[in-house]
Amino acid sequence: MASLPHIAEKDSEILDAQTHIWNHIFNFINSGSLKCAVELEIPDIIHKHGQPMTLTQLVNALPINNAKSTHLARLMRTLIHSGFFVNTKIPESQQGSEGYALAPPSILLLKDNPLSVRPFLLAMLDPILTQPWHNMSEWFRNDDPTPFDTVHGMTLWDYAGKEPKLNRTVNDAMASDARLVMHMVVKYCRVVFEGLNSVVDVGGGIGTAAKIIADAFPDLKCTVFDLPHVVHGIKGTKNLDYVGGDMFASIPPGDAILLKWILHDWNDEVSVKILKKCKESIPSKENGGKVIIIDMVVDNKTKDDKSIETKIFFDMLMMVLVSGRERAEKDWAKLFFEAGFSGYKIIPILGLRSLIEAYP
Repeated sequence: MASLPHIAEKDSEILDAQTHIWNHIFNFINSGSLKCAVELEIPDIIHKHGQPMTLTQLVNALPINNAKSTHLARLMRTLIHSGFFVNTKIPESQQGSEGYALAPPSILLLKDNPLSVRPFLLAMLDPILTQPWHNMSEWFRNDDPTPFDTVHGMTLWDYAGKEPKLNRTVNDAMASDARLVMHMVVKYCRVVFEGLNSVVDVGGGIGTAAKIIADAFPDLKCTVFDLPHVVHGIKGTKNLDYVGGDMFASIPPGDAILLKWILHDWNDEVSVKILKKCKESIPSKENGGKVIIIDMVVDNKTKDDKSIETKIFFDMLMMVLVSGRERAEKDWAKLFFEAGFSGYKIIPILGLRSLIEAYP
């Protein structure tokens, strides 16, 4: 057998560079394949089956053209490589057959999982939100505030206000995230709500986070405050009500203001304005007043490569869609002190995000 030719180090670097570039060019294939699997409900079907499924079983269970079974195998190979499914032996199989089973991340893709991120996935991969990425270079050359404005001629908030389908999609995405993160908050950070009589969830959407708080603290009065079209027609409960309005004009008073994933939507100047309005609506620090913020802190204790990459991606997402940004601790401190707050505390307990208390 002939020996392989030796490739010079410089030429090896060129070939490695090509591979690196190609992988980044085709990164969208991972998200597109995952979206396809979720829309076909592949995770749900395998989960309900109760054990690994062969390709034939999966094809027969899916509402697809059976002639495309070989194409489904290619889709599943991609999703196995990206860590959403695994190939495993089928129990009690006489022929030692292999089948598809869920990998741990796919548990959060199941429709019936209360903590499912499925709505968030479908929202972020909606063509309305992905199109601006194709126009980013155009945006860098013009005066528009975001690439979203460049493509759609208006802000994301204005677009959602005019387009009910997008409004529902975004609200469902935020609600799914609220269920997951607030599950962790009431489980591990209950102390932040203890001693409060009232809390106002500013930008609280359809009230998912506030409902979880209200259920966990029956004596705490919770108010969801958002734009009128967002809260229109939603009925409150015993200790939960909804108020429509503009956070730049005034915010309903409360012992504490909750800002879950709000400030990263806005630049520093606007964020300071929001924080000042929050400060006007809460009592002094001595009387228990505070702003509770759930957001990313890009330099917190979580230093693994995956979380760093996710935070970098989210910072870009904020730039492209809404003119906001993700912040390091020094950036948060600058906001708080410019808005007139006396101090803050960061609790890095929520995975990619942290819980922050800011005191007037």
